[in-house]
Amino acid sequence: MNESVAYSLIHAARLIEERLEGALAEVGLSGAKFAALSALVGSEPTSLCDLAGRLSCVRSNVTQLVDRLEADGLVRRVDDPKDRRGVRAEITALGRERQAAGTERVSEIHRELERQLGAIDTEKLSRALSGIG
Repeated sequence: MNESVAYSLIHAARLIEERLEGALAEVGLSGAKFAALSALVGSEPTSLCDLAGRLSCVRSNVTQLVDRLEADGLVRRVDDPKDRRGVRAEITALGRERQAAGTERVSEIHRELERQLGAIDTEKLSRALSGIG
């Protein structure tokens, strides 16, 4: 791969990440909080271990993330009915609202990117990018 192409990809990824983080910040979320809320929407209360697996991170990070979400009123901890030592994370009504607002912001950015890349075969680009690694 041409070196300039690699640097262009890195630069584009950073810009997209900044746009996504900025859009989520407008609704009071970070990328990590949005990911956690998205994992919890539509599911039963989830163990922190399972949530860590869904988010591909270690449990100590999820514990801290759930602490922050709980402090913001977006998630609450509930007892695990199958294990009295366990705790599960459950999204609150406010968490659902923020996640929905975040989804709308993220979708706007995706639509904007699609418009910007309109002349490019995005399916071919997606296949090429997913093959990196």
